Amino acid sequence: MTGFSDSAQAMSLVAFSAVATITLLLCVMTGPDRDDLDEFYTGYGSLSPMRNGLAIAGDYISAATVLGTGGVIALCGYDGVVLALSTALSLMLLMFLLAEPLRNAGRFTMGDALARRMPGRAVRIAASAVTLAALLPLMLVQLAGTGQLLAFILGFSGDSLKTGCILGLGVLMISYAAIGGMKGTALIQILKMVMLLGSGTVVAVLILQRYDWNPGALFDAAAAQSGVGPAFLHSGLQFAGGPAPRLDMIVSQLTVVVGGACLPHVTMRMYTADSARAVRRSMSWAVSSVVLFVLVITVVGFGATALIGRAVIAEADPQGNTAYLLASRAAFGTEVSTAETLLFTTVTTAIFLTLLASVAGMILACANSLAHDVFAGHAREMTARREMTLARVSALAVGVPAILLAALVQHRSLQPLVTLSFCLGASAIAPALVYSLFWRRYTRTGLLCTLIGGSLVVLLLMPGTNLVSGSPVSAFPERDFNWFPFTTTGLVSIPAGFAFGWLGTVVSGRRGAEEQRRQYEAVEGWILAGAVRREE
Repeated sequence: MTGFSDSAQAMSLVAFSAVATITLLLCVMTGPDRDDLDEFYTGYGSLSPMRNGLAIAGDYISAATVLGTGGVIALCGYDGVVLALSTALSLMLLMFLLAEPLRNAGRFTMGDALARRMPGRAVRIAASAVTLAALLPLMLVQLAGTGQLLAFILGFSGDSLKTGCILGLGVLMISYAAIGGMKGTALIQILKMVMLLGSGTVVAVLILQRYDWNPGALFDAAAAQSGVGPAFLHSGLQFAGGPAPRLDMIVSQLTVVVGGACLPHVTMRMYTADSARAVRRSMSWAVSSVVLFVLVITVVGFGATALIGRAVIAEADPQGNTAYLLASRAAFGTEVSTAETLLFTTVTTAIFLTLLASVAGMILACANSLAHDVFAGHAREMTARREMTLARVSALAVGVPAILLAALVQHRSLQPLVTLSFCLGASAIAPALVYSLFWRRYTRTGLLCTLIGGSLVVLLLMPGTNLVSGSPVSAFPERDFNWFPFTTTGLVSIPAGFAFGWLGTVVSGRRGAEEQRRQYEAVEGWILAGAVRREE
């Protein structure tokens, strides 16, 4: 069914079982051994900049990024490369603009960073709600992708087996977050990045070797096999058919750049650095790792089209999510040796580990936010033991509904869910962080308007986009209620998020703005320069 040999399927199954067992043992061994919130939430900042940087990159590069971006490159060529570059640019933006202020302002969660200058339960609850709204769709994509991936590699097609994979692996991911805490999930992210970059680099080298180390020859071969000729190497293929394809492309990339690195499971890694210098060095490692990944995924994506053909990739998956695996298999040629089977098994295991690590990081971010911002913020006096217990119960409370929902939506196109998360990051979280960290007059009312208003605009517009209905590859191809004919909501929602923050601040009046300005000046040194790391 898949074209993979029986030996490759058997070795992959053994490798998946071994990875699941080893990573769970790592979480048990590195998890907090006492009731210490700093150990559970940040791991005491004990990771070196290199390891912390790999963990940041691991949280940032999800399975949706690996499979989805590779698929867009394989099917749409130039547009996919631009998407991959936007992914790297997003993390660079976080590095140069927000990383240090976030580390200085926050302690455990995004709610801490926002409440540094505007304390209050409403702020923390709103931050927690947006965290859940932004990360839950991504969790569904990763969990649903788990069943699809295993089915594709191992050659089974039964819905019950796919659902069983989602349920079993979902429980494993909840265990990672609840047992390992920040340090345990960080080790899984590090292992994932080492395997993903290592195996991907080898596959990219094999592909380039087949074209005499000439990227131009690779690109020409991909264009010839794409079925669309030179258009494959020019912009617009992904967004063809829309009323304004070039504008749609620009807004889509802007949404990725602004929203990608602001998602809470990425920003929470800023709090694990023990100094401003450490966070700078960590981000340098993270950006370098992501840039290497962009180079690898570009070669592998074009290699998939050149070696297999665009039609075959689209037939296997209309979204192209299997392109990375198909290219890895095709890079070995028709005669596959034991060494090449081992390498292919490493590639599939890296993808499998990426799925596990991605969801574990997102569950941890949601659980931390619920426990620390909602429950602990509600109780004036809460012991560390009780808050840690709440965090672990919250991991279960977040993970179980995510597993059940993933089982329900696994047969639909999941691209709208990925886009929804990035749109929320760009339209609600990014404006709130930028205003909170840098605008002196920003008020609590403005912050709540940003978080709530930006999220509502996204949720209202998203059902009308062409990813949800109106096309054969949409989530509901049999329906057509496409009244907002763009791929993302960013054209309206990103300006709206910033406008809501400004309007809410203006409505607060001069007196409220001046009061917030004075409060900001009291913590400005902590936020911008890290003069003192104030603990709560």
